[in-house]
Amino acid sequence: MEVKKLSRFAVEISMKCERCFVLQYKHKISLPSLPFTLNSAVDNLCKNEFDSYREKGQPHPIFIEHGIDAIPFAHPEIDNWRNNFRGAYYEDQEKGFKFGGAVDDLWIKPDGKLIIADVKATSKNIFDWEDTYSKYDYAKGYQRQLEMYQWVYRKLGFEVAHEAYLVYFNGKKNEPMFYQQLNFDLHVIKLECNDIWVEDAIVHARSLLMQETLPSASDSCEKCTYLKKRWQLAQKL
Repeated sequence: MEVKKLSRFAVEISMKCERCFVLQYKHKISLPSLPFTLNSAVDNLCKNEFDSYREKGQPHPIFIEHGIDAIPFAHPEIDNWRNNFRGAYYEDQEKGFKFGGAVDDLWIKPDGKLIIADVKATSKNIFDWEDTYSKYDYAKGYQRQLEMYQWVYRKLGFEVAHEAYLVYFNGKKNEPMFYQQLNFDLHVIKLECNDIWVEDAIVHARSLLMQETLPSASDSCEKCTYLKKRWQLAQKL
């Protein structure tokens, strides 16, 4: 069976719009996108801090502040696992997929279970995670992201805790003076996760790539809606 390599991001797209997924990952057609360089800078700086405490074998101060009984996980592959061009992947030759991605960080509890952590950055006047989670699918997507990584590391043979964390930095944009320095509020969000759905989603995404026909567009897909309206207007002109 042909093995299809699928990233965590690819499977997430397949769940949002099957047509966009097939266009991008089978036909190499996608709309242009801009890199989130500021978010990447926050990720990198945060990882550097975790690495400092990883070398010491000590908990980061935010662990102590938020009652997280863990330390950053030290492993020979940690840098590869966090590298966007390498990541951690699990291959199932029988079902024909290789699935994974680059995790932001891993922490280890005293019982040996790993905690998956992901770093996010935003800038809101009022940061309310509960309200955001209830209203917006992208927030639920963050939980799906953590659950997909949990599934990968379990398949790779690690014991993984059910809880996972978002380390969320909220940029303060209403400070009286800038001084070329951006200040953040830190929010550490604990999520109880369940990865039971992940394998079915991977297998379904692979099946979409093997089909000869193009799936229907999702009614909620912004890209497909834009292209459809643009095409309709072009027919009238």
